[in-house]
Formats: sequence, structure tokens, C-alpha cells
Amino acid sequence: MTYGSPRSLEREDIREYLARVRGGREPDPALVDEFTRRYEVIGGSPLIGITRDQAAALGARLGWPVEVGMRFSEPSILAGLSTLGAASPGVTEVAAIVLSPQYSPLLMNGYATAIEAARVALGQAAPKVTLAGAWHEQPAFIAALANRVTDALDRLPPDERDSVSILMTAHSLPRRVADQEPGYLAQLRSTAESVAARAGLSDRQWTFCWQSAGHEPGEWMKPDFADLMPEIAGRGGRTVLVVPVQFLADHLEILYDVDVGAREQAEQSGLVFRRIESLNGDPGLIDALAAVARAALAPGSETLTPSGAHRPG
Repeated sequence: MTYGSPRSLEREDIREYLARVRGGREPDPALVDEFTRRYEVIGGSPLIGITRDQAAALGARLGWPVEVGMRFSEPSILAGLSTLGAASPGVTEVAAIVLSPQYSPLLMNGYATAIEAARVALGQAAPKVTLAGAWHEQPAFIAALANRVTDALDRLPPDERDSVSILMTAHSLPRRVADQEPGYLAQLRSTAESVAARAGLSDRQWTFCWQSAGHEPGEWMKPDFADLMPEIAGRGGRTVLVVPVQFLADHLEILYDVDVGAREQAEQSGLVFRRIESLNGDPGLIDALAAVARAALAPGSETLTPSGAHRPG
């Protein structure tokens, strides 16, 4: 499961998608115009196609049926559970995995709500669903991300490799939300630290920071990578390598916020810009997802209840 994306590059489709993401609140026309521009710049989001490919690879690895479910677009979570329930032989137990290794009950409760709404709609045909929690330290995931870092460093010319500054990024949050989720923040930093250790980075080589701050009013988490670019250049840095530790596929926050926005900010500061390749269908990521699915359906796991809380399964 993941967020989803607009059906097309048509402005009305993007407006409808933004309204769903915002809980039904109508987006400001200027915001719709800006996101329409961004989606046009990247040629539309490849997220749904990549997620389908990840599901197919995971199904092949496990030998189980695997479907996708988008929280804010089609194919929906209801559609995914319906397809699994109609499989032959019928599926009675489902592991539901949010495609974010770090898990926040506050930020991701919408997935639990959507799953339960789908189960209510399916009635007696609804399978039992186990919603996987955090898997931010899953060894295959950490290894896959660390390999992306070392691969990127190996491709740098020797003079850039000696002076590169590595920015481990996560999606920014409003400060008021972050203050309620210290455990989630700790998961993000723990992932970054584990990736750095696995890749053999020294503390001076990397920094944890934030990206993709939203358009809502109020304070957002700092430092943003835009804040760090001038600082890196000011202390003699020459190259910056962006390493998203939360996103598992190419989508708007990678292809625009990083590849366009961060690149512009780096080059304005006189820095050479680099980014690791997204995991997408990396076999290590598929190994990690397989381990998460097996753990979710192991005896003693927790199953989703109508309230969105959990109980022993």
C-alpha cells in the first residue's frame, strides 16, 4: 500500500487527488496549478506502475498472491482486498504492508481506517488482515539502501569522492505533528544511522535532514536540505549526494523535489548534485518485503480490529 497518484496530467484529476490527500478539503487553485506544473515537469508519476512491479516481484518470491492498494487513488485498498478475496483458492489471511519502512500510528492510521472500511464493504467475504508495523531496521532493506550509497560513491570521480557531503533525507513534517511522534522520528534517524554504518560512512560524511516540506502554514521540521546547501558550499564542499531513507520508489517527491528542486538549490550554491538510484524493484527490497509479510502472518502477530487498533492474532 502507498499513497497513489493522479489519474492523469489533467488539472481536474490533480485537483481531485489533492482534495483526497487533504481529507476532502478543496485545495487552493494556486496549489493545483503548482502541482500540475510539477507533474508535467516529470511527465507524470510512475509510482503506481512501480508499485505493481514490486507486487509482482514479491508474489514471485513468496509464491503468494500479492495485490496493490492506493490510499488516495485507484487501484484502491478495497479493490486490492476484493481481488485477493476472489482469488482461487480464496484468500482468508492478508498481510498489509505500507511502503514506508518507518511506521507512525498518527500519520498512517488512514491505512488502517481504509482497510477496515474495505472489510466492512466486503462483509462475510472479507479476509483477516494483519497490518505490518515498522520495518525500518530490516536487514535486507538496510543492505539494499547502503549498496545504493556505495554504488553512487563508486561512480564519483576521485576528487568528488573525497569531498562529497551525503544528505540522508526524510519527508518533512509540521513541527506540531513531529512533537507527537518522537518514536517515528527516532525510526527515521535509526535507519539513516544503520545505512551509514553499513556503507562505512564516517560521522563527518553525512547529515540527516528533511525534504518536501508541505504548503500548510506553520513551522516544518529543520534543517531542510535547502538550508544545508549554502552551508556545505561555505565550508568548502564541492559535491552533495542525496540519499532518501524513507521513499522506496521514484515518484513526485523524488523526481521533482529532489531531482529538480534540490538540484537547483545545489547548483545555485556552486555544488555538484548527485542522488542515489531509488530502490524500486531492487531484489534486496523484495527480500525485505518478503520477510515483513512472513513476520506479519506468523503465529502471535496482530490483526486489525474495527477501531483501527490491534489485538493479538
